[in-house]
Amino acid sequence: MPIDWDKLRVFHAVAEAGSFTHAGETLNLSQSAVSRQIQALEEALSVPLFHRHARGLILTEQGETLNRTVREVFAKLAMTEALLTESRERPAGRLKVTTTKGFGSTWLAPRLKRLLDLHPEISVTLLMDDSDLDLAMREADVAIRMHPPRQPDLIQRHIATFGWKVCGSAAYLKEVGIPQRVEDLDAHRLIIYGDYRPPIENVNWLAEAGRRPGTPRRAAIEINSLPGMIEAVRSGLGLAALPDYVGPGLADLVQVLPDVKAPRIEAFFVYPEEMRHSKRVAVFRDFLVAELVAPG
Repeated sequence: MPIDWDKLRVFHAVAEAGSFTHAGETLNLSQSAVSRQIQALEEALSVPLFHRHARGLILTEQGETLNRTVREVFAKLAMTEALLTESRERPAGRLKVTTTKGFGSTWLAPRLKRLLDLHPEISVTLLMDDSDLDLAMREADVAIRMHPPRQPDLIQRHIATFGWKVCGSAAYLKEVGIPQRVEDLDAHRLIIYGDYRPPIENVNWLAEAGRRPGTPRRAAIEINSLPGMIEAVRSGLGLAALPDYVGPGLADLVQVLPDVKAPRIEAFFVYPEEMRHSKRVAVFRDFLVAELVAPG
């Protein structure tokens, strides 16, 4: 016998909430009505879906299997609903964008006003995360990533190549001196990301520049935040390699070693196949490309 969609919706709510009462509040149903729906679903499937105990509910192995599928189905339905309800005349609705904390805070967030001025019926949720959110599971609609996408089922477009600037404050360089060669960095305090780094290849390259492989310089401080690193440099703490997408945010700092050999950062715009025809995605992509080629 086919599974009732209403019962699956109730099951998913209970599985996520961990109790009949909390699921009922979400669904606007009584606790007893939720309980009856779950009992009927278990009888229809002839398997227990939850272990019931005094502190709440725990999914059985069969319940875990069903919930994985149900979560994926409802995620796909939510994506389809968003596409179907999008305005035919102009882009509208919410767009969930994810990118790294550094790029999101220093480059993207300051430019979103221009996007919303152009498309006032779009609203943006900006999720800044240094791990890759799962676009297939609708953790976000689109992503700007500083590496090629690793999931083969995602549409990707290379949108930019960024370099690095080695920067210090004028006061720090007056006190310690300006490095003339990469080897001179041995005499300077360095600021790097440390172990909690964003997904950018060779992000701590400055610690190894001009050194034998496997013998990096010891950093004076490790900071897992690009804005935090910029403020540390600005305070006179030391030198840091900063991505040039920060742009005007580095105007009050002094660039040193401009000819140092540094890796490149390759940026990609990424979204699932299901979002291919979304007007919101299209206008956001066009906005990104236009902003990336604009001066400043």
